[in-house]
Amino acid sequence: MTSETEKTAHDRTDAAEAREGGAAYFKSAGMSGAVAGDRASPQPADADGDDAVPTWGGEDAGAADRARIAELEAENADVKDRMLRLAADMENLRRRTEREIKDARQFAVTAFARDMLAVSDNLSRALQAVPDEARSGGDAGLTALVEGVEMTGRSMLSTMARHGVTKLEPLNERFDPNFHQAMFEIPNADLPNNTVVQVVQDGFAIGDRVLRPALVGVSKGGPKAAAAQPTNEPKPGAPDLSTGDA
Repeated sequence: MTSETEKTAHDRTDAAEAREGGAAYFKSAGMSGAVAGDRASPQPADADGDDAVPTWGGEDAGAADRARIAELEAENADVKDRMLRLAADMENLRRRTEREIKDARQFAVTAFARDMLAVSDNLSRALQAVPDEARSGGDAGLTALVEGVEMTGRSMLSTMARHGVTKLEPLNERFDPNFHQAMFEIPNADLPNNTVVQVVQDGFAIGDRVLRPALVGVSKGGPKAAAAQPTNEPKPGAPDLSTGDA
């Protein structure tokens, strides 16, 4: 009997201890969970914004970006200005090169043409040396010779004309010092003053340049010649300013 009573008391003691242990366990678990929850809960930011997350780079980075943009814009403007100047220089170079090529092609025969003028002068002198009586005398051989020299002279002039060498025709024209060289004056009151009345030696021009001025005699004592009206077309021997560089 006594042993059963002791056993029953022992069982009750164990049950009480188990209940106390479970209560303690759940109590400790609740406290730890509360502590964990308190740690995980977010903390509110202060009213002054001291704990606010800062923006990317801040105001210093914005000022640096604006300074860099201004620097790039200035560099872009400088490059654009240099490119425009370079384009203008290249255009001037293109025009100057075209003009030089044109002049080189046009005036390449200048020295040769000047030498050929001496041959043309000799042919003219040969014809002038034949007396008029001999020409009208009816000698077939002399007539053929004269005609052959004349044909040779005309052929030479036409050949030089194809290469840009043209003969000046100053007779009865107003004296122009750019194309003519006055050798003497002839008194003549019927003609305007400084009118070409005689050509001693023919003059030639190549393109717009004088190859050789004409040797002429001019009138003197007549009325003053009217001034020539200005024209837009460049005269032979005068520089052409219509193709000036930009």
